[in-house]
Amino acid sequence: MTAATASLRRSMPAIRVPLRPEEGWTTTLLLVAMPVVLALAIDDANWVLGEGRLTDFLPLAAIGGFAAGMYGAKAGWSRWSIHLVGAVFAALIVPLLVGGALLGSVADTSFHARYVATATATLEAWLDLAVRGRTFTSQYGHFLLTLGLLLWATGQFVAVAAFRHRRPLAGVGAVGIALVVNLVVNPNDQLWFLVGFTVLALLVLVRFHALAEHGDWIRRRIGDPGPVEAMVVRGGAGFVTAAVVAALLLTGSASSAPLAGAWGGVDQWLIEAGRGLQRYFSFVQNVRGPVSVDFGPTAPIGRTWITNGEVAVTIQLPAGDETKYYWQAVTYDRFDGSGWSWSDEASADRAADQGVLDGTLDAPVDDGRRVITAAVSPGGYHGSRVLAPGTPVAVSQQTRLTTIGPDGFFAGLDTRPGDVGYEVQALVPVLGDGDPKGLTQNRLRAAGTDYPADVAATYLSFPKTAVGPDAQALLDRVKAGLGDHDSPYDLAKALVDEFHSSRFTYSADISNIDCGALGVVECFAHYRTGYCQYYATTMAILLRSEGIPSRIVQGFLPGERDSAGVETLRNSNSHAWVQVYFPGYGWVDFDPTGGNLAQIPQIPLGSPVPSASPKPSASSGGDIRDPRRSLSLPPDALPGTTTGGGTDTPSPAAFAVVAILLVTAFGILAAVAYRRGPRQVTGDTAYGALVRLAGRFGFGPRPTQTVYEYASSLGDVLPFARPELQTVANAKVEVAYARAELAPERVRALRDAVGRLRLALLRLAFRRSERKAFRRSSGPRS
Repeated sequence: MTAATASLRRSMPAIRVPLRPEEGWTTTLLLVAMPVVLALAIDDANWVLGEGRLTDFLPLAAIGGFAAGMYGAKAGWSRWSIHLVGAVFAALIVPLLVGGALLGSVADTSFHARYVATATATLEAWLDLAVRGRTFTSQYGHFLLTLGLLLWATGQFVAVAAFRHRRPLAGVGAVGIALVVNLVVNPNDQLWFLVGFTVLALLVLVRFHALAEHGDWIRRRIGDPGPVEAMVVRGGAGFVTAAVVAALLLTGSASSAPLAGAWGGVDQWLIEAGRGLQRYFSFVQNVRGPVSVDFGPTAPIGRTWITNGEVAVTIQLPAGDETKYYWQAVTYDRFDGSGWSWSDEASADRAADQGVLDGTLDAPVDDGRRVITAAVSPGGYHGSRVLAPGTPVAVSQQTRLTTIGPDGFFAGLDTRPGDVGYEVQALVPVLGDGDPKGLTQNRLRAAGTDYPADVAATYLSFPKTAVGPDAQALLDRVKAGLGDHDSPYDLAKALVDEFHSSRFTYSADISNIDCGALGVVECFAHYRTGYCQYYATTMAILLRSEGIPSRIVQGFLPGERDSAGVETLRNSNSHAWVQVYFPGYGWVDFDPTGGNLAQIPQIPLGSPVPSASPKPSASSGGDIRDPRRSLSLPPDALPGTTTGGGTDTPSPAAFAVVAILLVTAFGILAAVAYRRGPRQVTGDTAYGALVRLAGRFGFGPRPTQTVYEYASSLGDVLPFARPELQTVANAKVEVAYARAELAPERVRALRDAVGRLRLALLRLAFRRSERKAFRRSSGPRS
């Protein structure tokens, strides 16, 4: 070792971390167990694809964050140093843990392979949402990374709050809130996680109270603190035991739920509040309640269709009406390969009993339809979507209509959410030749393909990659069986018959199927198993590929109806089906879902009807199956169409420039606001702000230090700020101790001094080397 190296080592402050924490190993184990319990609860929830193995690494992330926070606190680092170093280690370790979860049983699980797996999954998610323009991303590596970092941060925060700030209640609160949220939004029975955390939290608080009592007895030299500490611990442990046992007995024996009303609708509120996150976390499963009843602006298609048997709504229909109605809630037009959404929505208010679809492109036509009035009473479903047994005409309450495009097509109708019922009037089709416009098979066959331009432009687009080899083979096989009956109605009916056959299997859980890079349609065509969204999506996209406008509808299947006409819809009745457009007749329902779930009434054959117009061939120059020609748009300009490349990808340099400009603008605004300071100041608030800001950089006062002593010590570090420090110290002493009231000119001088000090104290961030010397020299002066 050279002399220079030896000299450098002697000049560096040694970091000594005690082998045994002064709080004791019992307290340390209780503290680390709290974030671990939270990690185990999140792991038990099976958030990602319903597979718990993907989140098994979370306890390790929580322990790692706790270790980083504890080491920094025991080494005497400042709060910001601890969090900065902890963040660096989190950025190195958590991606390794996530990569291991993503690779699973893959042979190559080296550090390099794990980093690559995490980075690839995160990058693909960003490309899906920011570059490719998809509504959803099926990637989940970024979500695992987020969970891992959150657990690391939670463990680190608990350690810093307890060991550095001696405020364990802050850590208890942070973990407790996260645990309760996890318990509320997932259906698993996690009572024992909550019980375990409660015991740990109470014991931690008891231990720290005992340590505080121990310190007070030593500081005041009252006597031996050991018996007092033991008494506090024994009494606290007894209280914890009694409280937990009483709570469990009350939980098991309570015959009523006095607070149940306070939580009415909260579950639905949480679902609606989380709709904006669906595009980022569409793979999240096992959410409390029937997630399939979330009739929001997006409909991601996952690997499970989660429902339960609870009553959603009850509906009063006319007595004697035995028709089975599908209850429509929302329709979608845009498909991006992994889910459905609205391409360009617009909203408008509708008064009570007003024609809700008047003036829209879906305005109802009375011909061939009859009016049904239904009174809807909410049960477990507290959402705002109006349910209608067909095309809604009027609602007894004020509503808000959402359409696709200005004056466009029906997307959804909302009323006030909650327990308030409503009456809805709807038009349902008349079946048979009894009505001149009644629906029959022959009339739909003869409807032709003269689709309105708005219908074709909105309901024919789909991703180029949606129909792969297996889906195309399926379509070709169905078309080959049509023979001369190749009208849109015949193709739609043939697809329904194909999906109802034994070649396809209904399953509400396909989490055991790995679709890989396959989209929803290709995956369903290849494996031939899935639930209603898979059936309906595949049929709709295959029809669109043949130039037949179609859309997805979500709502409820027919429920159980009693003799008085009261129909009960359960969450398990939630469903998705297809509507196909026929010129002159509008939208007609088709349900391709197998498993004997479909209940749409059979359309009668009817009398022969001359065909309206021949179906255009796929090679005709005016083929409406490619609306880009009539709209003069580039091939990839239609909503819902994704590309595999192109020259319109945003440049990384452009993102960097925009980010720099935003950060600069934000920094300028923050500096101006910071410089202007508070509008009202007193001696107490000014001194408190000084102590808080200086303390964040490691230059806080000692408990025994007076106001003037602290201001003088801080002035030695920042000599140019001595006048402002003296002004604040004088104001503090006069107001707090002399009970004086500052004159207006003194208040103005104090405000100016605080404003200048806010900027001056920022320099302490660059003087960390003087921190220990400041602490040693900031004791009482002679």
